[in-house]
Amino acid sequence: MPLTIKQLKVKYGKQTALEICGPISFEKGDRIGIIGSNGAGKTTLVKAILGLVDYEGRIVTQLTPEQMAAHMQFNEYAVTMPVKYIMETILNTKIRENKKLQELISFFDFEGCLSKKFSSLSGGQKQRFTIIMVMLQNAELTFYDEVTSGLDFETRQKLMEKLVEWYQGKDNTLLVVSHYYEELEQLADKILILDQGKVIAYGKKEQLFQTFCGNAVFILENEKRNRELAEKFTKLKSPDHLIAISCRNREEEEKILSLLVSHDVNFKRSNCDIEIMYANAKEKFYEQKGEKENEGKKM
Repeated sequence: MPLTIKQLKVKYGKQTALEICGPISFEKGDRIGIIGSNGAGKTTLVKAILGLVDYEGRIVTQLTPEQMAAHMQFNEYAVTMPVKYIMETILNTKIRENKKLQELISFFDFEGCLSKKFSSLSGGQKQRFTIIMVMLQNAELTFYDEVTSGLDFETRQKLMEKLVEWYQGKDNTLLVVSHYYEELEQLADKILILDQGKVIAYGKKEQLFQTFCGNAVFILENEKRNRELAEKFTKLKSPDHLIAISCRNREEEEKILSLLVSHDVNFKRSNCDIEIMYANAKEKFYEQKGEKENEGKKM
C-alpha cells in the first residue's frame, strides 16, 4: 500500500487550505484523478505528501519524498542551454549510456528537440521534456499536476494518450491533478473530489457515478423543446447550457432513448461523465450539510 492519509490539515497563516478528516488510501496500481475548482486544495495535497508544506496530522507510507516523483504545474529550467544538457545534468546520466532514457525519448518523439534551447520549445515539447524526467524515476508513487495545462486540444489528447499507453499494465500509483475531465475519463480509475479544502467524495469512478448520477445520463442542449421533453424525468445538476437526464435502470433508459430518437434530438449518453458527477457530488455534499456551495468559502 503506497500511502494512507489518516488525517491532514494544512494552514497558510490563519487560513485552512486543506483538511482531510477521515482516512483515505492510495493503493498500489491506482490511477487517481484529483479534481476541484481553483483553491480546492489539489496542489496543496500534493505538496503536503511530498513534504513541501508543513501540515498537521498523519500520512502513513513506507516511501520517503525522495522515492516519489512529481510533475508540478510550473517548472523552471535554464533557458539558454540545450535541453540535452539540462536533462543529463538533472538526471546525472548520459543519454547515450542510459537505455531507459533513450526509450522514453523515442517514445515521446523527442529526439529532434534535444539540441534546442528550452526557451525555444513549444508548450507541448516542454511538457514532454519534464514528463520524460519524471517517468525515468519509475517511482512507486508519481504525481502529475496539470500536466496538459495551457496546451491546445490536439496536443493535450496526444500527450494523455502517451501517458495512458506508457503506464498500461504497470503497477505505479498515479495521482493526476487536472481540470480537463475528459482526460481523467481516459486515465483514472478512482476520483478524489476536493472543494474548499475538504474531501467531497473519493472512490472508484464507476461507483461514484452510480451514486451521484445513476446508471447512465443523457446530455442534451438546454433549449426550450428539450426542456419540455425532459420535464417528466429526473434531471441532474449540469452546466447551464446543458440538460442532464438521469437513468436509474435499463427500462427508464430505453424509454428516454426512444423519446429522444423519435423527436430527432441530438444527445450524448454517458456512464462516466466526470463533469456531471463532480457537479452532483458537490451539490449532495452541501445539501447534507445544510449549506450552499459558496457559503463560508475560505479560499
